Amino acid sequence: MTSDSPRPDAQSKDEDRLRELGYKQDLNRDWSLLHNFGVSFSIISVITGITTLFQYGLTTGGPGVMSVGWIVVSFFTVFVGLSMAEVVSAIPNAGGPYFWAAILAPKKYAPMASWVTGWFNLLGQVAVTTGITFGCAELISTLATVRGYKQTAGGTLGIYAALLISHALINTFGVRVLRYLNNSSIILHSLGVFSYCVALLAKAPRHQSARFVFSTFNDGTGDPGWSTRASPAYVACIGILMSQYTITGFDASAHLSEETRNASWSAPIGVLMSIGCSAVFGFFLILSYLFSIQDFGRTLDSPYAQPVLQILLDVFGQPAAVVLFTLVIVCVWHCGLFSMTSNSRMMFSFARDGGIPRFFAQVDRRFRSPVRAVWLACLLSFLLACPSLGSDVAFTAATSIATIGLYISYGLPVLIGMLNPAGFDHGPFNLRAFSRPVALVACLWIAFITIVFCLPQQNPVNSQTLNYTPVAVGIIAIWCLASWLVWARKWFTGPRRQVEVAEQDGVNAASLGLS
Repeated sequence: MTSDSPRPDAQSKDEDRLRELGYKQDLNRDWSLLHNFGVSFSIISVITGITTLFQYGLTTGGPGVMSVGWIVVSFFTVFVGLSMAEVVSAIPNAGGPYFWAAILAPKKYAPMASWVTGWFNLLGQVAVTTGITFGCAELISTLATVRGYKQTAGGTLGIYAALLISHALINTFGVRVLRYLNNSSIILHSLGVFSYCVALLAKAPRHQSARFVFSTFNDGTGDPGWSTRASPAYVACIGILMSQYTITGFDASAHLSEETRNASWSAPIGVLMSIGCSAVFGFFLILSYLFSIQDFGRTLDSPYAQPVLQILLDVFGQPAAVVLFTLVIVCVWHCGLFSMTSNSRMMFSFARDGGIPRFFAQVDRRFRSPVRAVWLACLLSFLLACPSLGSDVAFTAATSIATIGLYISYGLPVLIGMLNPAGFDHGPFNLRAFSRPVALVACLWIAFITIVFCLPQQNPVNSQTLNYTPVAVGIIAIWCLASWLVWARKWFTGPRRQVEVAEQDGVNAASLGLS
């Protein structure tokens, strides 16, 4: 290839590697490492998870669990990220976890491993989009109450639907615009969040003590709370949901690997950079909020039911607080936008391989976007939020479902690779001797949080406070196993190489660029 070739060496290698996996280049590969990192960083969006679940954190363990819990969660999430980075380096494909599971598993079990992992990843993807965008709708509703708006479940659901549609429209018609929005999102979530934290700390009339921030325990889980009915350790365990939910979605770097240049290096580095930067920025944000609390009781029992807004009002007064809270909402909107981007790429790939109807595998030729998958993601995310009309804990349940669904799908291919090292052909990012110990820690942590986030979060447990996470996760688990045993095992073969599909359809593989 000459130096003036229109296809750079790196891009040619990317397409060659994708061809080795059995696929042609359908999506537009023009994303850099920065863009790849930016999408995962935007989806993690520390200001989204921390702000929308701050009330949950204050009542479920309090400042001590929030601050120390963030450190603990960040530490163990790095192990998950390292294992995932090693896998995506070897298998840079838009399918992500379900595709990895098929490649890493023994041939006999590959279809089942791919089927189960794919459905858990789909559940997590839909739930995380729901959690992010529904959280944004709640923030908008809360901000409007400052001006006298009366917040209702139906009104919030309507705002949520409008936000989903805005994300779907941009993902349909504005794929080229996504790169520029990605750049603005990186700036908002780095310089914007940093400036926001500095302003909050500088303006606060008084600051809480380090003892308050790192050791204050609060149990607002009911009367009596779970610290009385069970133990303080129980409350601390379920209280880390805020931290663990926030640091999710970094598999977006994998789902965008077919659109990223030099993907075998850029995608794994994107995973790790997004986790590391989010851990640092998130810790700074939590400390800024906690140190700036002026009155703990008033913050907990805020008439706006949103402690972050109450902190801003106490520190800045109404006009400035409204402006800063709007900045938070803009960050959350960007987070939801790129969550749908990642979500639709996973569905596109899963449909391409037959996991869901192939109708959703179409890529619009003009916009180079998986339009049908985008709108499927939009519809499913809306449906998952509908229980909010009759449940007080629907939002926290959605975040639990997102966390469990995504982390199970992260953990299954890692576990398979650890148990079947002979099937793991490492890529450029290689942990070598540390690969299996790191994978073991990652799998044990995922097993722990899966159990913890299915536990009751409010006492007493009734129709309004039921944590329906185990119901949703259980339905997916039963669906995966039952559908596999009854009918899917008869036809689902895992990821389908496009060259094989072409041969079955009587199409010359060379015409698809696969030979």
